Amino acid sequence: MRTLWRIIAGFFKWTWRLLNFVREFILNVFLILIILAGVGIWYAVQDKPVEATKGALLVDLSGTVVDKPSVNNKIRQWGRELLGTSSSRLQENSLFDLVDTIRAAKDDKNVTGIVLQLTDFTGTDQSSMQYIGKALREFRDAGKPVYAIGDSYNQSQYYLASYANKIYLSPQGAVDLHGFATNNLYYKSLLDKLKVTTHIFRVGTYKSAVEPLIRDDMSPAAREADSRWIGGLWTNYLNTVSANRQITPEQLFPGAAGVLAGMQATGGDMAQYALKAKLVDALASRTEADNEMVKAFGWNKNTKDFNYTSIYDYSPKPKPDNNDPQIAVIFATGAINDGEEQPGAVGGDTTAQQIRDARLDPKVKAIILRVNSPGGSVSASEVIRSELAAAKAAGKPVVVSMGGMAASGGYWISTPANYIIASPSTLTGSIGIFGVINTYQNTLDYAGVHTDGVATSPLADIASTKALPPEFSQMMQLNIENGYKTFLGLVADSRHKTPEQIDQIAQGHVWIGSDAKANGLVDELGDFDDAVKKAAELAKLPNWQLNWYVSEPSLSDLVFSQVSTSVHAMLPAAIQAYLPAPVSKMATELKSQADLFSNMNDPQNRYALCLTCGDVK
Repeated sequence: MRTLWRIIAGFFKWTWRLLNFVREFILNVFLILIILAGVGIWYAVQDKPVEATKGALLVDLSGTVVDKPSVNNKIRQWGRELLGTSSSRLQENSLFDLVDTIRAAKDDKNVTGIVLQLTDFTGTDQSSMQYIGKALREFRDAGKPVYAIGDSYNQSQYYLASYANKIYLSPQGAVDLHGFATNNLYYKSLLDKLKVTTHIFRVGTYKSAVEPLIRDDMSPAAREADSRWIGGLWTNYLNTVSANRQITPEQLFPGAAGVLAGMQATGGDMAQYALKAKLVDALASRTEADNEMVKAFGWNKNTKDFNYTSIYDYSPKPKPDNNDPQIAVIFATGAINDGEEQPGAVGGDTTAQQIRDARLDPKVKAIILRVNSPGGSVSASEVIRSELAAAKAAGKPVVVSMGGMAASGGYWISTPANYIIASPSTLTGSIGIFGVINTYQNTLDYAGVHTDGVATSPLADIASTKALPPEFSQMMQLNIENGYKTFLGLVADSRHKTPEQIDQIAQGHVWIGSDAKANGLVDELGDFDDAVKKAAELAKLPNWQLNWYVSEPSLSDLVFSQVSTSVHAMLPAAIQAYLPAPVSKMATELKSQADLFSNMNDPQNRYALCLTCGDVK
């Protein structure tokens, strides 16, 4: 018996020691990460312009490109260098910093060309790629060559590579052109099995954001609407890339049957197919491509590579401050929520305060609202819209620059603008409103839990554990319909049309920029540069400087954000490596939709949101 107790005691003793070791190890790892993050931040804030090495600017983009990164770019880059490529695909790069860097390199005598190395570039919206492509075209027009080298190219990578003078592809590589698609997860059967009652209140035949909760598939109306705008995006893609490659759109992508026939002609060799179809200019291994870059830019004995400066190391000289009037640039990037700004989302209070600050600043003569949002809370959208209207009423011209999407609530906040500029590939419109309330009385009943009580009126007896009173449901629907009428009225006043005319192109319809222009929802097709010119024109400014309204995180925010990103970069990748690709992809989609719905915090449960706008693959 004593021996048994000794064994049991020994087991718990060593288990406790093991747990203590694991606990101390984890705490020490976090401590080291915090210290290293602090050191990295210190170096980042010491940021000084770095003169480029005579040679190429290496555009080795890692991660995605966004209008406004949630974390300082230098901190992200430091984390990437510390942790390796495991975190690189989580990195966010500023669209405007990237374009400014390429434009600075165009005028830098030390930069003699650009090399696009896009292996770790995960993509961005088409409007952003068009803007980057514009800067690359300007670089080429200055007489400096652009080369693209890669083992393979996905659609986003190839879009940027198409701006190169010469594209190199590995002999075992491929150019993956396949088209665009949207895919949503639908939960009706799951909710039925869980006995969850979903109450939907909406206006708009094509307002499909609620369909995942009430259907197991896409409705015919949503299928027709999505097919139209996603087809338009693909047409824009083919037209731009084929023009860059000086071939026809049909040569670029002859359809699935044409691609299959081309591969059969090359015996399944995708690299040879890409070469024969003129998608690339040469097949070259990494060594061969490097040798070509050495011929173009020279050999660096220290790095034992061709002469280049990474885009992450190249820092153009900052423009000197002057006393020119200012044009405020305010971002509305991500889903629109009530309250303060959160990383990757728009905070109604934060954005409204920024607009107010710009309105009251005598140095600011005009405002550009950069919108890249699928919408969100009606309440938060109205807070932003009303503040923007106040700025316009105060005599400060307002120009909206639409990025990849400015749909639903993203269009709501755009309505006060003097002028709206969208990219041909911007997803906008989606003028419609919905509300969603889930109740769990049947779920609880099945589990043997019941709710009962007394109330002074049916409107007081509202809980997620009970069925909604019919009076409340009717009030909700009336409230949603009133919100839709308000939306129509705002758009009609802004676009100088009647609510009836707007209703014909509303009903939740999503439009690409070119269609939105034809329907009168935007004033001009263009990019951010055009928005700046228009703002200066409306404010009658011969000279100006941009004042970027970007919240700077505190030191502690940066440290803990970097640690969080670092841990997130290491752990999920390790776990997902053991999951089949479809499972990993489904987990990502589930998380993304769950995050979106969990952040809905409109006090009246009213939302102007386009669920499919950001889900184009």
